[in-house]
Amino acid sequence: MYKYFISIFVLFVFVDGFSQEQKKDTLETSKDSTLYKSSYGIRVGIDISKPILSSINDSYTGLEIVGDYRISKKFYIAAEVGFEEETTQEDFTNSTSKGNYIRLGFNYNAYENWLDMNNEIFAGYRYGFSIFDQTLNSYTPNVVRGEGNGIPYFPVITNTTASTTSLNTHWSELVVGFKAETFKNVFISVSGSYKVLMSSKDPENFQTLYSPGFNRVFESGTGFGFNYTISYLIPFTKR
Repeated sequence: MYKYFISIFVLFVFVDGFSQEQKKDTLETSKDSTLYKSSYGIRVGIDISKPILSSINDSYTGLEIVGDYRISKKFYIAAEVGFEEETTQEDFTNSTSKGNYIRLGFNYNAYENWLDMNNEIFAGYRYGFSIFDQTLNSYTPNVVRGEGNGIPYFPVITNTTASTTSLNTHWSELVVGFKAETFKNVFISVSGSYKVLMSSKDPENFQTLYSPGFNRVFESGTGFGFNYTISYLIPFTKR
């Protein structure tokens, strides 16, 4: 009789232990199978630094629309399209550049997001192209005689305009920055870029001093840029 009860007790313990193991395995499998999918779609926005600069600087007007499209977990196709008008005051010249530009390239996200986060620390490349007009508003001949910068050979000339149309520049730039999702599908981004001029069509008897999209053109053919953007993601799918 005792053997009968002992056998039933052992069987009960065995079945209960086996059931507990099954529950544990099921919970672990269920936990491991939880996947957090990321949104894929088009993200469009505006560089708010340009309207701010336009409001505080009378010599500058600009607007830039930004966008990107996610093609994989880490890579995004990116583009910026904009318009700029900038008046450059030099020691002997005053000129205005006005035109449109586009930058095309990609970003690589090096940040590993947790769970359903969608932030970025990115590096990327852009090819830039601009078409613009440049007007020489006024100039002062840099020609003097005598000691101590005496009387010029020619009188000072002001308000003499000369415009050249259909100028263009081509450049490459490296971009680094970060992007954070502050609200659902709303992103704030800060980025900086290092630009290298590839080619530039200059006016006759003058030099291109400012190219829309590239910014100030120096003798070294290099420059820097800065963007502060707000954008919104239009999600198409999740992966």
